[in-house]
Amino acid sequence: MDVIQRIADELSVNTKQVKAAVMLLDEGATVPFIARYRKEITGGLDDTQLRNLEDRLRYLRELNDRRDSILASIRSQDKLTPELEAAILAAATKTLLEDLYLPYKPKRRTKAQIAREAGLEPLADAILVDRTVIPEQIAASYVNAELGVADVAAALEGARQILMERLSEDAELLAELRETIWQKGLLYATVVSGKEQEGVKFTDYFDYKEAIAKIPSHRALALFRGRNESILSLNLLPEQDEQIGHDYCTQLVAKRLTITDTRKPADAWLAETARYAWKIKLFTRIDLDLKLRLREAAELEAIRVFSSNLKDLLLAAPAGAKATMGLDPGIRTGVKAAIVDATGKVLATETIYPHPPRKQWDESISVLAKLIKLHKVDLVGNGTASRETDQLVADVMKRHKDLNFRKITVSEAGASVYSASELAAKEFPDMDVSIRGAVSIARRLQDPLAELVKIDPKAIGVGQYQHDVNQTQLARGLDNVVEDCVNAVGVDVNTASVSLLKQVSGLSSTLSENIVAFRNENGAFSDRKQLKKVPRLGDKAYEQAAGFLRIMNGNNPLDASAVHPEAYPVVEAIIEDTGKSMRDLIGQSQILRNLNPASYTNENFGLPTITDILKELEKPGRDPRPEFKSVEFKSGVEKITDLEPGMRLNGVVTNVANFGAFVDIGVHQDGLVHISHLSDTFIKDPRDAVKTGDFVNVRVLEIDVARQRISLSMKSIIEPDEPKPGRERTPQKPVNRPKQQVQPQSSMANAFANALKK
Repeated sequence: MDVIQRIADELSVNTKQVKAAVMLLDEGATVPFIARYRKEITGGLDDTQLRNLEDRLRYLRELNDRRDSILASIRSQDKLTPELEAAILAAATKTLLEDLYLPYKPKRRTKAQIAREAGLEPLADAILVDRTVIPEQIAASYVNAELGVADVAAALEGARQILMERLSEDAELLAELRETIWQKGLLYATVVSGKEQEGVKFTDYFDYKEAIAKIPSHRALALFRGRNESILSLNLLPEQDEQIGHDYCTQLVAKRLTITDTRKPADAWLAETARYAWKIKLFTRIDLDLKLRLREAAELEAIRVFSSNLKDLLLAAPAGAKATMGLDPGIRTGVKAAIVDATGKVLATETIYPHPPRKQWDESISVLAKLIKLHKVDLVGNGTASRETDQLVADVMKRHKDLNFRKITVSEAGASVYSASELAAKEFPDMDVSIRGAVSIARRLQDPLAELVKIDPKAIGVGQYQHDVNQTQLARGLDNVVEDCVNAVGVDVNTASVSLLKQVSGLSSTLSENIVAFRNENGAFSDRKQLKKVPRLGDKAYEQAAGFLRIMNGNNPLDASAVHPEAYPVVEAIIEDTGKSMRDLIGQSQILRNLNPASYTNENFGLPTITDILKELEKPGRDPRPEFKSVEFKSGVEKITDLEPGMRLNGVVTNVANFGAFVDIGVHQDGLVHISHLSDTFIKDPRDAVKTGDFVNVRVLEIDVARQRISLSMKSIIEPDEPKPGRERTPQKPVNRPKQQVQPQSSMANAFANALKK
């Protein structure tokens, strides 16, 4: 298979672009580097196209490796015909490739193999060739006690096993049956007897049917989780009417045996063979294949959802370099407070006990006020889990009006994971675990991206069923998101942690540690060229990383921008033409926009790169993240029992799933805005309306205190007869229609159907 051509067709780009991108990837270039600094070579492929290209390249190369292995195996058996080789070379998926290999795949001794060893294959072929023979009569000559064929019945059973195995290894038949049932089949879930109470969370699936091809990702993963926990049984039905579905599939199998008239003795026997082959061999395999197909599709969608939410969270607006206090809420164990300066350095920590059992409210206010005043705190970040602590900060503001600070609610998702991690222990070896969480919250407010990269993406909690999907694929997908986000923003090399640096294009963990060690020993970097002095940071790593590393207030203003050092000569040419100094040119929109980019192109830099350079000079080091904003929760609404239907509240989107969005409204329990209530107009994807981190205004629809469920709406108007959204709607079970008979197309089909009934 021509991998380059196949990818080009799938991405709707030309082969030259794909070939160039593959060459760069094979040379060790990263997707962010190629997307940003090699546009001329790839014809402007963006990061999304390059990620898709990278994934397909991996899959197709694995496919070709497997293809070569299969060809070698069949060739060694002297069974590789020109037709089979052509089919294998044309196979476009791993599934089809394995179907073609099935008849030649080394396997344990089957009943069919035992029958062949007993000399029964000629019997099977004889019945296939002449349908007028009476199978019992012709089988008599194959009875041989010494070979294990005791009687006529044993001979016919052996011949049937041979034909059944052939049918089960027929790639074309498998593909047709698989696709037919995927389009028509239903998945039927039932509760395992006696597990009703234990599996109460799966109640919606105790008696559930849905077309297998239409089951959305989150429902499919819920079904598989229920099966894995031995709560649910999952059965595949060929179609709504199970018997008609099985009969139809049996007829498809019979067609492969070219049965023409079931009144002929051999055809009647073959019809029964087709029925057995479907029930015993083919349906069992297809049942496994289609459930696997559903699961793999669901996992890919779940990973896509998680990746999308993670990207939104990582690219959330930073509050900036300001003195910040982080509060890690705790009721019985106390509230942990940590103050960091504008660079994230820890200045002070404290534990206060405003809540029961100690109830030191006034003392806690006094402590916080002194810390805020002493360290000139601009921002106070409080974890989302505590309205009580938020009220404490509000009282500090009320009683100490001279203190000029803002209180912000910060998501603490994953903060506890970081606190107990080896990385946190290394960074703060003498600090209590809970205090580390307060530091993380403070720094997360300053710069979400810089702090969140220290946490395993899977622990951040913005996915759906993340523990049920392929963990290798999930890790790869999330790592790609982190890498793309970090490089899109850029990294200050003089303040970045090892965790942040190692996400930069071209930098490994070792190189990142070496950069920090070099910085600690020699002081701040003043020039990008100094990076070449870092141990083990060679030319290739420098080429990949330099454009994404920023040096603020260094010797060269361009070092604070996204202009790559290799393109500095272009800027020097612009300076010479304009007669301006570097510092006078940067930020001068009027001058820069009047320049003709084409005037500065050469054999190394084309129009896309020159255009990027001029944009970067206009706004050097621009941050792609949005402007920082904060949300104020409604006072007096602090727990779920304070809510009332119709109440209007501000909230923050904490997670987006395929069925809706979860919103923190400040009552310790996120509410759900079902997809049907996200917009006044119809939407297919919740992300068309909201993304993680958005500030929204919602209306309370329904409160279920017992199950801790809150239904919300973002619609401007609710129709009187509009149903209230549930946690996640389960589709209506299909209506049991009267059985429809398969319409025979000939007398043969009618006779065949009658034979099956017998």
